[in-house]
Amino acid sequence: MQNEYDCLFCVVDLHAITVKQNPIELKNNTYEVVATYIASGIDPSKSIIFNQSNVSCHAELAWILNCVCRIGWLNRMTQFKEKAGHDKENASSGLFLYPTLMAADILLYKATHVPVGNDQKQHLELTRDIAQKFNNDFQAKDFFPLPEPFIDKGISRIMSLRNGLEKMSKSDESDYSRISLTDDNENIRKKIKKAKTADVVMPETEAEIKDLPEVNNLLNIFSGVTKKTKIELINTYKGKNFSGFKENLSEALVELISPINAEIIKLMDDRKYLDSIIKEGSEKANERAKKTLTEVYDIIGFVKNET
Repeated sequence: MQNEYDCLFCVVDLHAITVKQNPIELKNNTYEVVATYIASGIDPSKSIIFNQSNVSCHAELAWILNCVCRIGWLNRMTQFKEKAGHDKENASSGLFLYPTLMAADILLYKATHVPVGNDQKQHLELTRDIAQKFNNDFQAKDFFPLPEPFIDKGISRIMSLRNGLEKMSKSDESDYSRISLTDDNENIRKKIKKAKTADVVMPETEAEIKDLPEVNNLLNIFSGVTKKTKIELINTYKGKNFSGFKENLSEALVELISPINAEIIKLMDDRKYLDSIIKEGSEKANERAKKTLTEVYDIIGFVKNET
């Protein structure tokens, strides 16, 4: 993607504090995400890598978009309902307004395409609605583009290793519910070995797989890692128990993740380098963001005295 598009990769630390965070862990996680971006192949000389809180325009535009967005739109966001659960009265207002900050993240750079998982598609649709309403309300035709999603339809949503109906999430209490790029080889093998499948052998058709969410999830992961189609994998393992399938999936994941993990560890030992990447990326992002926000202020009618 970075060779074809002008890309920005943001560490969303403002989004992170919509739920309670340990300050030390938050800071470490920010560095870890930056290291993971680079270790995964994102080139800081080609793409902008920065953390959200370093570019104050994100928060400023988010407030403006809060005043454009309708409460009814936010009430329809299923992610808030899922995260807040039955105790939504005690959820932070930041969690409720999360989608408008996400809209600001996107519109601040007038992004045309956004890589998202299927679970974030609704938020991107809201971003389009907000952009359209802003353009209409202020007679600013086509000021904000209506961003399109980049969605890998094959693996648009990776599910929990323990429950194929819930998405894989770092917030899950069980570490065995997910694979992390910081997992060592032994941990990857343990997690896949313990991953839930089904009390049957591997089915012979995709139609049968759809009734087995945990098996379907592992097939999606295997397909994404190896680039083999699900049909190819089903034909290889049909009629067999899942032990061999899991062993091969484990080794495919180890082959992919092991070098990334090693590079993350190396980068995390060089905070000076990571700081330089964040500083340079934040400066570049700020330059773009301030230009957009100045235009937004002018469109709205704010008086902005430059000092």
